Amino acid sequence: MTELVAKIVTFFYLLEQKLKAKASEEVGAVDIVAIVVVIGVAVLLAIIFKDALSGLIESLFGTITDKAQDLVGG
Repeated sequence: MTELVAKIVTFFYLLEQKLKAKASEEVGAVDIVAIVVVIGVAVLLAIIFKDALSGLIESLFGTITDKAQDLVGG
C-alpha cells in the first residue's frame, strides 16, 4: 500500500513539474496548478485510506460515547 502511495505522489509531483514548465509564462497559473495538484493528492489519499479513516473515526466516537456514559452513570 505504501509503495502505491509513493508512486501516486511521484506521479502527481512529475505532473506538477511538467505543468509548471508549460505555464511559466502566465502569472499565477503555476499557483493554481499547484493547488489543484495538492487537492488531487488529498482526495486520492482519502479514497485510498477510506476504510482506515472510517475505522479510526468510529473507534474515536465509540470511546467518547463509552466515556460519556460512564460519567453520567448510564
